[in-house]
Amino acid sequence: MFNRFRRQTSTTPTGAPEFLVVGLGNPGNKYTYTRHNSGFLCLDMLSDKLNIRIDRLKFKSLICDTNINGHRCIVMKPQTFMNNSGEAVRECASFYKIPAEKVIVIYDDISLDVGKLRIRRKGTDGGHNGIKSIIYHLNSDQFPRIKLGCGKKPHPDYDLIDWVISEFKKDELKALEPALSNACKALELMLDNNIEKAMNLYNS
Repeated sequence: MFNRFRRQTSTTPTGAPEFLVVGLGNPGNKYTYTRHNSGFLCLDMLSDKLNIRIDRLKFKSLICDTNINGHRCIVMKPQTFMNNSGEAVRECASFYKIPAEKVIVIYDDISLDVGKLRIRRKGTDGGHNGIKSIIYHLNSDQFPRIKLGCGKKPHPDYDLIDWVISEFKKDELKALEPALSNACKALELMLDNNIEKAMNLYNS
């Protein structure tokens, strides 16, 4: 899915970790291409670009300690299942003394169509249980986030859980790919403290 994305080799990180980059999802092959795993899919693309492996088990997560645009970052896929994502984020952020303002979370948003992207400096959980858990465990909602559209429920009575753990259709995956690419580009700008530019370029 990501073979057209440019690859670059990351350099060995130095100094204390500056950012924690979190992609949200559920562990297990059966969830790989589900809507709730948009954050994991984004980190898969990021890892392909940087030529890294997010495979070290620590902080109830799969992590990678890497350099992105000169910033030492811990890149994380929590393995707690979505509703307890905050446990993993808190453990890592506390260990490395990374403040909430430098925790960047990438996740799915059912209020956005597939292929749409929305960047925010901070905010409420918006009904997303993974974000709700992170806000609770960090005791803060002041963390920036990248929201990836996963599409609205087919009709109001459709069960929300069934919807978010349903798989993207083939045409939706095609629409999602450029959004994931833009999310990776936006992340680099956010690490450079250019969040306004990221919002202007990539919010859709």
